[in-house]
Amino acid sequence: MVEVRAAGPDAWADVAAVMGERGDPARCFCQYFRLRGQQWDAATRDTNRRDLRNQVRKDDVPPGVLAYDGRTPVGWCAVGPRSSYPRVVASPNWRTDHKDAWVITCFVVPVGHRRQGLAGELALGAVEFARSQGAAVVEGCAVDISTASRTSSADLYRGPLSVFLTAGFAEISRTNDRWVLVRKHL
Repeated sequence: MVEVRAAGPDAWADVAAVMGERGDPARCFCQYFRLRGQQWDAATRDTNRRDLRNQVRKDDVPPGVLAYDGRTPVGWCAVGPRSSYPRVVASPNWRTDHKDAWVITCFVVPVGHRRQGLAGELALGAVEFARSQGAAVVEGCAVDISTASRTSSADLYRGPLSVFLTAGFAEISRTNDRWVLVRKHL
């Protein structure tokens, strides 16, 4: 049984363990949507790691949720108010009439824990966390994997469309075949 809970001040070691030492999560540390243009260009693995560590340890509202299998952290989902993600606010893929929506921006499930339904558990946990913080709407920019012959695991960081639909989200719009704005009213 997987438990999903907010990544609060004491959870940094678990967040770091999920992000790992290699690959996109270990470079980005879920800062891509928080930075734009030159800020992102100037960011390094170390500054991104430091920034997420500070967000986990110091922000009034944790920047995401963690999935645990017993005591072992096995997944991460970044979720927060739309206004905390400047790249989301500026992106045509995230055009919305719900400016106060919360957004799910990233999923990280380490190798060895994939294909076990963790992304779905994380999505549900992120929705419940957003609800507990007073959110009325949660959105995501899902990846429709049915439109490509093959999708790498690195391209799934936004979450597969099927995960969102199973979690009760509805398709709102598409800016192309792959990117699908989804929404769930709470």
